[in-house]
Amino acid sequence: MAVLQMQKLCICALKKDRKSLMEFLQAAGVLELSAEAEPDEVFKRTDTLEDRQKFERNAATADRALEVLAAVVPEETSMLAGLAGKPLAKAGAYRETEANAEALLGQAERILNLQKQITEEKTAALRLLAEAESLKPWQKLEIPLAYQETKRCAILVGAVGGGAYTQEEIYASVAKQEPQLEKWELEVVGSDADQTCIAVICLKEDEEKLETALRSIGFARPARPVEEVPAAYAKKLKAQAAEHEGRAAATEEELKQCAPAREDLKLLSDYYRLRAQKYEALGEILQSEKTCMITGFIPKRDAKGLEEKLNSRFELAVESSDVPEDEEAPVLLSNGTFAASAEGVTASFGLPAKGEMDPTGIMAACYVFLFGLMLSDAAYGFIVFLMCFLALKKFPRMEENLRKSLRLFMYCGLSTLFWGVMFGGYFGDAVDIVSRTYFGHTVTIPALWFVPLNDPMKLLVYSMLFGVIHLFLGLGLKGYMLLKDGKVVDFICDVVLWYLLLLGLILMLLPTELFGSIAQMNIVFPPVLNSLAKGMAIVGALGILVMSARDKKNPILRLALGAYDLYNITGWVSDVLSYSRLLALGLATGVIASVINQMGSMVGNNVFGVIVFILVFCFGHLFNLAINLLGAYVHTCRLQYVEFFGKFYEGGGKAFRPFKQITKYVEIKED
Repeated sequence: MAVLQMQKLCICALKKDRKSLMEFLQAAGVLELSAEAEPDEVFKRTDTLEDRQKFERNAATADRALEVLAAVVPEETSMLAGLAGKPLAKAGAYRETEANAEALLGQAERILNLQKQITEEKTAALRLLAEAESLKPWQKLEIPLAYQETKRCAILVGAVGGGAYTQEEIYASVAKQEPQLEKWELEVVGSDADQTCIAVICLKEDEEKLETALRSIGFARPARPVEEVPAAYAKKLKAQAAEHEGRAAATEEELKQCAPAREDLKLLSDYYRLRAQKYEALGEILQSEKTCMITGFIPKRDAKGLEEKLNSRFELAVESSDVPEDEEAPVLLSNGTFAASAEGVTASFGLPAKGEMDPTGIMAACYVFLFGLMLSDAAYGFIVFLMCFLALKKFPRMEENLRKSLRLFMYCGLSTLFWGVMFGGYFGDAVDIVSRTYFGHTVTIPALWFVPLNDPMKLLVYSMLFGVIHLFLGLGLKGYMLLKDGKVVDFICDVVLWYLLLLGLILMLLPTELFGSIAQMNIVFPPVLNSLAKGMAIVGALGILVMSARDKKNPILRLALGAYDLYNITGWVSDVLSYSRLLALGLATGVIASVINQMGSMVGNNVFGVIVFILVFCFGHLFNLAINLLGAYVHTCRLQYVEFFGKFYEGGGKAFRPFKQITKYVEIKED
C-alpha cells in the first residue's frame, strides 16, 4: 500500500519538434502536463482552439456515421461484449488511417448524406400519406374540393366541426337560421370523429345566407382545396409516397454497402480525437520563436526511462527534480493485486492527501471480511466467485477499472463462501428442504461454527466485536501516521488516551448483567482486572479532558473543549452499533433464502411440484443474491467511509491524470 513518489519534469525542445514530441508523450502516457508557468515576453502560449475544434468536429462526424451504420446494419455482439475491452489496432493500421484521413472523412460525410436523403424521402412519403389520409372522409365526393360554381348555382364544399351530423340535423339547423331558403340541396359525403364532410348546392343569390347559416354549426371550407376529385387525388398521393419510399429503400441499400467501412471509421474517429487532445495540450505549453517548454509531473519510477527515450529521439534538454514541499503532487496508488482491486473504493471516498498514508491494503482486507459476513451464504459466494473468475479469464483485455472491481467481487465471493461454510448456509436451508420434501428424510450440512438464525444474539455480539476491532484498527492507523510524522505527544494524547478510555469501559462492561443477558454468557474478572479497567478509564478520561485542547492557553476554554471531545464517546457507541448491520444483512440473506425454499416446496413431491420448485428456486435465489449483493456492497462501503476512515483518513488528493491516448473505439498498439 503506497502512494508513488512524484517528480517534476521539465523539457526544453526545438519548436519544430513540438508536434512529434507531444505525440511521443501522448503515446508514453506517463506525464501529467502542468500549466503553472506563466507566459512572458519570450515564452507564450499558442491559441490552438480553432484547430482543436476542427478535429473534434471531424471526430463527431465519424461518430455520427458509425451511429448511422449501427442503426442500419447492427453489429453482432454478445451480451458480455462490454467486458471484452477495446480491440487492439496496430500502429501500422493507425498510420494508414492517418494517411487516408481525408478520404475516410469523405466516406463518413457520404454516409451522413445518404442518411439525410433517406430521412427526407421517408418524411416526404409520410407527409403525402398523411395528406391522403386526411382525404379519407371525402372519398365519395365526385367533384374536386376546389369546385365552387356552375353557371347559375354555387357549390359549398366543406366540413361541419364538432362531431358527426346527420343530413336531417343539418337541414333542421339551416331551416332554423334561414327558414326562407328552400332551393338548396345537401349531401353528406363522409365523416369521422371530428367532422362531417358535406357538399351543398344552391342558387348563387342564396350562397351568402346559406353559408352564414352553416357556419352557425361550425362549417368551414377545406384549408387546402385541390383541383382533383378526392379519391383520384388520394390515389395519386399514395403513388407518389410509394415512389419516395422506393427511393428511400434504394438509398438504404446503398447505405448498407458502406458497412465494411465501419472499422476504418472507428480508427478515423479515434485519430481525430487524439489529434484534438494533442492540440489542446499544445495550447497549454509555452513556446518561444524557436523552442518550446513542457513541464509536468511524472512518477519517479518512470522518470529515468522517459528521459533516456527522449534523449535518444529528440534534440532537447530534460531535467527531473523532486516536488517542492509547498506544492501538492498528484496521487497515483501502487498496490499488489489484492489491494489494487479495492483502489476504486478508496478513490470514491478520496485519494490520500499530502502526508497521508494509502489505506487501501488494510481497507481491502476489512472490506472483503465484512462483505462476506454480510452475504454469508456459501452457494452465493461460490456463484459470485465463479462468475467473476470466469469473466476475468475470458476477457484478459478488460478495462482496468472494471477488472479491479470484478477482482474485488471475486475475493468477496471467496469470503462469502468461507462465512457460508462457517454458518451452514447453502442457498439458505435448501439442502434440508430438498432432502425432506423429495427424498423423505432430512439431510443437514452442519455449520462449522453456528447457525445465525438459531442464535442471532451470538452473531450480534460478534458483529460488535468485529466492529470494535475495525474501529480500533482505524485509531491505530491514526497513531501510526502521527508517529511517522514524529508527533509523539499527539500520539499519546489523541490515540493512547482513547485506547485507555475505551478499553477500560469495555472491560468494565463485560462482567455486567446487561452484557451477560445480551451475550448469554457470564464473564467474571478477578478484582485486580476490574480495578485496572476502572483505572484505565479514569486515566483516559482525565487525559482527554486536559490534553485534547492542549494548544489553548486559557484553562477554562481548554477544559471546556476537552469535555466536548470527551463527549465524543457517544460517537464511538454509535459507531459500534452501526456494525449491527452485519447481523441484519446476514440474517436477511438467510431468512429470504429460507422463505424461497419453503415457497418452492409447497406444491409437494410430484412432477408439477418439482417444476414449480425449480422455477421458484432459480428466480427467487437470483433475486435474493442480487438484492443482498447490492446491500452488502453499499453497507460495506459505508462502514469503511464513515466508521473506519472517519478515525484517521481525510483524503482530498488530486488524481494523477497523465497526458495519454484516450480513445473511444480501439486501443492503439505501438510497434
